[in-house]
Amino acid sequence: MTAYSKPYPRPYPLAVQILTSVILGVGASLLLILTLILGYQLLYAGRIFPSVTVAGVDLSGLSPSDAALKLNQTLSFPISGRIVFRDGASVWIASPVELGMVFDASASAQAAYHLGRDGNPFSALTDQLRSRKQGADVAPVIIFDQRLAYAYVNALAAEINRPAVEASLKIEGTNVVAQAGQVGRHVDVDATLVFLSAQLQTFRDVEVPLVVIETPPLIADVSAQEAAARQILSAPLQLSLPNAAAGDPGPWIFEPSVVAGMLTVKRVDNSGQSEVRVGLESGAFAKLMTPVAGQVDRKAKNAGFYFDDNTRQLVPIEGRNAEVGRTTDVPATIAAVNEALLRGEHSVALVVKEELPAITDNATAESLGIRELVSSQTSYFRGSNAERMTNIQIAAERFHGVFVPPGATFSMGEVLGDVSLDNGFTEAWIIYGGRTIKGVGGGVCQVSTTLFRTAFMAGFPIVERYSHAYRVSYYEQTVSGRDPMLAGMDATVYFPLVDFKFVNDTPYWLLMETYFNASSQSLTWKFYSTSDGRSVTFDASGPRNVTAAPQPLFELNPELKKNEIKQVDWAADGADATIVRTVWKNGAVYFTDTFTTHYEPWQAVCQYGPETVDAEKLAKKQGVCLPPP
Repeated sequence: MTAYSKPYPRPYPLAVQILTSVILGVGASLLLILTLILGYQLLYAGRIFPSVTVAGVDLSGLSPSDAALKLNQTLSFPISGRIVFRDGASVWIASPVELGMVFDASASAQAAYHLGRDGNPFSALTDQLRSRKQGADVAPVIIFDQRLAYAYVNALAAEINRPAVEASLKIEGTNVVAQAGQVGRHVDVDATLVFLSAQLQTFRDVEVPLVVIETPPLIADVSAQEAAARQILSAPLQLSLPNAAAGDPGPWIFEPSVVAGMLTVKRVDNSGQSEVRVGLESGAFAKLMTPVAGQVDRKAKNAGFYFDDNTRQLVPIEGRNAEVGRTTDVPATIAAVNEALLRGEHSVALVVKEELPAITDNATAESLGIRELVSSQTSYFRGSNAERMTNIQIAAERFHGVFVPPGATFSMGEVLGDVSLDNGFTEAWIIYGGRTIKGVGGGVCQVSTTLFRTAFMAGFPIVERYSHAYRVSYYEQTVSGRDPMLAGMDATVYFPLVDFKFVNDTPYWLLMETYFNASSQSLTWKFYSTSDGRSVTFDASGPRNVTAAPQPLFELNPELKKNEIKQVDWAADGADATIVRTVWKNGAVYFTDTFTTHYEPWQAVCQYGPETVDAEKLAKKQGVCLPPP
C-alpha cells in the first residue's frame, strides 16, 4: 500500500506578476491624480483659478463678486486714461469715457471666473494648468458707445479735412497771379474707430493713429506756366505778312494790355495727365484777326484780256495782270502765335493760304477755247443825266475782260461788288420802297439789262433774273427810237438781295467785253467763246393788260421855294409782258424757257414849295407831272 501525499502549489509566471504590479501602480496613480483634481476643483469652487488676471489685475482665488469689486477699485483707466490722437504737430487728448468706453467689472470678473471652466473637461483642465503655470490675462469686458467715439473723431476730422485745391493761374490786367496747389486730406472716421476700439482693450494710455487719406491735386505746380505768361506779356505782339512785298499791309502790333485780354489759362488732359496751358483764346484772337484778314485776304484775280477780231488772239489789258489770291488761315495762325509766344518770340508771321489764278498772264485764246464772238447786244440810255451815265460807265468797266469758266454759274453781283461813293459811284435815280428816289448807283440796272440780253441771245440758261417794278423808258430804246416789244427784256440788280445769274453750260471759257459810248449813249456787251452750234429764237408778247398810270401826286417840300415845282417821279402805265425763248443746237431744240414780267402802274410825283398857289396849274404850265392822256 502506497501512501498518498498532497501536491505543492506552482508559482505564477514572472511577467504576470510584473504586469499585475504595473496595473496596480497606475491605478493607484490615477486615483491619486483624480483625487488631486477633485480636491483642486473643490478648493477653488466658486473662486477664480490662480494666476488669472484682468487688465493686469490679479484675481486669483477671488469670487466673481469680490473680483468685480477689486476691478472697480483698481481699474480707473476709463476715467483717468489718456488716448492721444496726433496729426503732424497737432495733438488731441481724450479720456476713454469721452470716447464712449464703459468698463463692465462684473462681466469681466465672470469672464475671469469661467477661464478653466468652459469647454469639455480636458480643455478646461488644460486652461487651468496653463494659467497656473504661465498666467492668463483675460480681456476686460467693455461697452463701447461708438456714437460718442464717432462724434469725437468726426469733430477732429472737421479740423483736419480739407479739399484738394488745384494750382491756378490768373491774369489780372497785365499781372500774372499764381497759386500753388494744395493736397486734399480726409480723415477716414470708420477706419480710425477700428484702431481705437482695439487700443481701448489694452487698458493702457496709447496713441491712436488717425487714418488720414490724402488726395494730391491733379495740378500742383504752375510755376512754369506763370513764367510763360509773364514772358508772353513782356513785349508787344507783332504780326506780319510772310514774304511781304511793297504795298502789302502790315505789320500789326498789339500791346501787352490787348494780348492780356485774350490770354487764357486752361486745364487740359494730355495722355491721361492733367496740365495747365497758357495761350491766346481762339475766339477772342479770331475777332482780333477779323480786320487783319480783311486787309490781307483777297481773291485770286485772273489776268484781263480782250479778243482781237483780226488776229483772233487775246490781247492783255494794261494794268490787269493776274494776282495770286490769299486767305488768312486764322486757326493755323492762332496755333503759330501760341507756339511762338511760348518760345519767347513776339514777332510772328501770319499763316496764309495762296490761290493761283485760273487765267495767268500768258494765257492764250487756243488754251481757253476762245475763237469767236458768240453774242453781242447794245442798249441805249438817251436822256440820261451825267450822274447816271457815270454809274453806267463805272459798272460796265468792271466786267470788261472778265472770264467765266466752263460749267460755272456767273453772278453779276459778285463781280460788281460794293456800289458806293467810295468806289466812284454817284447818286442818281433808283427805284426803292415804291418810289423813284436819288440813290447811289442809279443806272447800274442799264448794265444788268444789257448783260441779261447778251446772255439771253447767247442761249445760256438764266438762273436768276428780276424785272423792274415799272416800265423804264431807257430799257425800251433802240438805235432809232423806242420799241415796246422790248418790254420784259430788263433786269435789275441790288446785290446781295437781288442778283442776275446765268450758266456757261459749254466746255469752253467765256470772255466778256463791255464798251461804253458816251456820244451815242449806248452800252455794248460782247461774249467771246467757241460756238457749240446754238442759236436763239424768241416770241415777245409786248405790253399786255395795260393799266393807265394814276393821276399825279403833288406834295409839299419845305425845302423848295414859293411857286417852285420839282418832279421827283414819272408816270408809267402798268402792263404784263411774256417772252418765250427757244434755244436751238445744231438744228434741234436744246431747251425753251419763259420770262414773265409784271409792271405796276406808276404815279408821277411833283413837289412844291410852301405858299405855292395851285401847284397843279403851275406844273401844267411848266409841262411836268401831266395827267395820263
